[in-house]
Amino acid sequence: MKIYIYKIPALVISLLLLTFTSCKKEYKNAGGANADDVLNSSKGLTGVAVGLQRIYTVSRPGLLFNSITANGFVTNEIFLLNSGNIPELQLTTGGGSVDGTNSILNNLWTNANKIIYDADNVINNAAKLADKNYAAGLIAYSSIFKALAIGNMSQYWENVPSGIGKNVTFITRINGLNKAIATIDIALSTMQANPISAPFLANIPAGIDIQNTLYALKARYALFAGNYALAGTTANMVDLTKKSTFTFDALTLNPIFEVATSTNNVFQPTNANLGLTAAFAPDANDKRIPFYTTTAATAPIVRINGFGAAGATAFPIYLPGEMMLIKAEALARTPDLINALIELNKVVTKTPASDPFGVGANLAPLVGLYTQAQLLDLIYKHRCIELYMSGLKLEDMRRLNQPLADRKRNFFPYPFTERDNNTNTPADPAF
Repeated sequence: MKIYIYKIPALVISLLLLTFTSCKKEYKNAGGANADDVLNSSKGLTGVAVGLQRIYTVSRPGLLFNSITANGFVTNEIFLLNSGNIPELQLTTGGGSVDGTNSILNNLWTNANKIIYDADNVINNAAKLADKNYAAGLIAYSSIFKALAIGNMSQYWENVPSGIGKNVTFITRINGLNKAIATIDIALSTMQANPISAPFLANIPAGIDIQNTLYALKARYALFAGNYALAGTTANMVDLTKKSTFTFDALTLNPIFEVATSTNNVFQPTNANLGLTAAFAPDANDKRIPFYTTTAATAPIVRINGFGAAGATAFPIYLPGEMMLIKAEALARTPDLINALIELNKVVTKTPASDPFGVGANLAPLVGLYTQAQLLDLIYKHRCIELYMSGLKLEDMRRLNQPLADRKRNFFPYPFTERDNNTNTPADPAF
């Protein structure tokens, strides 16, 4: 079995963890603190928990970069600048060119499984701590990353591992999404019983609003699982005036800026229409276009702006507009077309000044009578623009019945690092 070494930073200590290429996990002490001591102390558990955010967000291996990249190429949000980047070339070509050797998909798969494993260690051991308020923080914070990891895998693969272990079995992606929701529910009930302590919040990176993030992710995954009533109800619980972000600085750069924006050698936006065509193309006066893109005097003319503009640009875990669009879609599915249009128009008319992140179309409201199909198409259009480069478009294309011809893959093949080590790995999808 090939071994990768991960270093997870703690507040005072460093824990070296030897991990897996498939779903088997083997952790050994490599000269650092004893693993049992780390997992039995609030300080050690905090270090592992903070490490989850690092694995998710930092640089090219992180789930944040790889989710946006994989999604962006196969849905035509972005285009490749250098064909020497072979993993990116596979994805932008699509179809059978994407195989189990792809390092972007391997990073998504491997690091998602690692996050799930480490999060489970924190969640299970935090429950044993005497300080229940500090423990609640550990459980809720770690549950965010566990849910994101399961959710990412469930967006891109038809089946996902049922757990962590040797020759682990697989469950359907819908069951995976429901598993993410169950993780969130436990975290929310834990917080309700024992409010998170101020000392815990002081020991984690700034930026994440834990409660609102849990509600937002629950709404997102309920929508993806087809539980529209739960999606709409939960989206209503999110305080849309609050931000929840991954923050970066001069030492830990925003990964989109670090890899793509600053180098101009990997990818840029497909065009000023964000790769959208025909009826889905943005309106000429849509203020979200100059938010997400900027222009240059030399090729490529259209370049990344928005949440990849600079090294210290914070990246939102969810946007207020996403919650509005979830409510619109949930109502449209009922179908309650009148109220669905009201919710959709909250996004259409939203000004940059009224949005916490400055994302606003500032367009005239949509008027008239729309069929359910027409309204769902409009919701799809505005999700593509409002949530540009968020890693969600491929899921939207499938759920909202966009033509297969408009995307370069429907689901991804399983990484060879999993297939070669797990006899239960399902057959790859045809497309």
